[in-house]
Amino acid sequence: LYGVTRLACCFPYVGGTQNKLLKVIAIDEQLRVIYEDNVHFDKDLPEFKTQGGVYIHSDRLTVTSPVLMWVKALDMILEKMRSSGFNFSQVRALSGAGQQHGSVYWKKGSMQILKDASSELPLHQSLKACFSVSNSPIWMDSSTASQCSALEKAVGGAQHLASITGSRAYERFTGNQIAKIYSQNPEVYMQTERISLVSSFAASLFLGTYAPIDYSDGSGMNLLQIWEKVWSVSCLDACAPGLKEKLGCPVPSHSVLGPISPYYSQRYGFSPDCKVVAFTGDNPGEMIKHDLDSVNTLMYVLKF
Repeated sequence: LYGVTRLACCFPYVGGTQNKLLKVIAIDEQLRVIYEDNVHFDKDLPEFKTQGGVYIHSDRLTVTSPVLMWVKALDMILEKMRSSGFNFSQVRALSGAGQQHGSVYWKKGSMQILKDASSELPLHQSLKACFSVSNSPIWMDSSTASQCSALEKAVGGAQHLASITGSRAYERFTGNQIAKIYSQNPEVYMQTERISLVSSFAASLFLGTYAPIDYSDGSGMNLLQIWEKVWSVSCLDACAPGLKEKLGCPVPSHSVLGPISPYYSQRYGFSPDCKVVAFTGDNPGEMIKHDLDSVNTLMYVLKF
């Protein structure tokens, strides 16, 4: 987790360093770190039996992470904060970053369950039946070569796809992962009412309803027209039917999405006025970690 708030910040970064952990950082109004902690997936949540926070499947191409592990890690780190005496009522806003390209599939009816989650229960208990895909495909996955070829062919080639979305088709990119799920398990796709990125999934947990995908993280899906900042109809149609409705409308990365869910006020004592700001991907989130001390400074983050 990585987080920033206006007065104090509590924010989970789902995925974490090399997928291994979820981290929280709280800062005060002078940007001083006042709290920092993490949950290590393998060590602290051994019941999920992950290695490095992931499952590497028998084909050595498919790589996933269990969604409920992420939710349970959030429960765990908030409980650790509460036990330490952290004053949640002072948190004015929260945001976060999650590993790019990973996707979460919410089953039909899940938004109401999320909204009505009982503060008497850890969140992972309320959400245990909410995901049509229990193990989320993540950025390490390279099992979608055929879907990548089909997407490039459908839009007129790799260069044309890059001119639309900013990238040729990559196996880890979310559009191709969605296409694979639709082609191999169409009934699972049809049971899905919302598809989140890891970042917007994490924001949804705090918001108590489905959070939109931000422009920055959405640009790593092979689906977003990066100049117009809208979903590309040709790319959506090449991946799966009815996909636009399942993704929702993308929003600017600085968007204030709304107040925190009452669940957190009732369970942990967050102020009802605490704002949830759009979460983003780990690559754009890298910018926050660096002190760019001049308006003339330009930073590149390159990952291959």
